[in-house]
Amino acid sequence: MSRTDRASLLIHTDPATVFAALTTSDAVAAWLPPRGMQGRFERFDMREGGSFRLVLTYDDAASAPGKTSAASDVSEARITELVPGERVVQEIDFESDDPAVQGTMRMEWTVRGSAEGTDIEGIVRGHAGERASSLATLAGALEL
Repeated sequence: MSRTDRASLLIHTDPATVFAALTTSDAVAAWLPPRGMQGRFERFDMREGGSFRLVLTYDDAASAPGKTSAASDVSEARITELVPGERVVQEIDFESDDPAVQGTMRMEWTVRGSAEGTDIEGIVRGHAGERASSLATLAGALEL
């Protein structure tokens, strides 16, 4: 059965700043990793038809439930849709022998300006997601 997780958040800054945080390698590596993990890109080509390879490493490898190795999750992502200033859609596959995380995960990010700042919504289809945690980290980084 396919799973869908949604999270949304109002960020008190302009939509262009939020969209840049969704599409710039340093920004994404800073806010996307779930709590207790660090991220780095081996490759990053953020354009429609582009792709990236992300390595997530657990801060505490002793108790880490890594998907690729005991201490890491490695994923390959394809950018299937990119509407500047509005929307980013990615299809992500984890390198893993674990059947629970095999198959493609689809992440959709939508940015909308509002009177108070920017509404951002993240939808993850196909795997459990930590979007609420990631959005809170993103908001903390942008609302200085």
